[in-house]
Amino acid sequence: MPLNIPPAPAAAERSLSAALQSTTVRSPHPIYLNRGALRPVLPLSVHRLTPVPDPTGAALSRLTGWRFLLESGGRAVGAAETMLTPDGWAFSHFGEGPYIASTERAVRRAEQLPGTYQPRLLSIPELYMLTLWLHSDPTAEPGAGSPLPQDILVPLAPAPPGIAGDLPVRADTLLPVLAGRLTITAPTG
Repeated sequence: MPLNIPPAPAAAERSLSAALQSTTVRSPHPIYLNRGALRPVLPLSVHRLTPVPDPTGAALSRLTGWRFLLESGGRAVGAAETMLTPDGWAFSHFGEGPYIASTERAVRRAEQLPGTYQPRLLSIPELYMLTLWLHSDPTAEPGAGSPLPQDILVPLAPAPPGIAGDLPVRADTLLPVLAGRLTITAPTG
């Protein structure tokens, strides 16, 4: 079934458009020198997983931005991210690396899954990990909510050691593994 990809907020799109047209925004790679050839596609809300679950053990996340893949010549060549600030949406940064291709693969595979999902990204910076989060409520507000047990998480490659990249896993299976890795114990002695 197709994925229900909600549009990014208009202000986030405007901040990205301004960054692509700007000559003062720094780019990490020569590919961005011809910014006029780049087309933002696949807007995904980015949520950060809170390292400590709530007292009931449920995973919590918060919206931190929107990430767009940047396409040139029909293929994704980079990414751009906007962030939520007290004044609204602002351009954050351009990006490149293995998560670009991994995101594309994960989305293509998700389109083959039974059911309809709303794709999002779930970031776990403490583990240097990013997942495609397939929210089981395809009509939910894309900036709200936390992972539900029946949601599907697809760790993007490269994933941390011991976690298979590019394989869909139910949230109620993967989140306890991640919570165990995020638990920091106080030193004794």
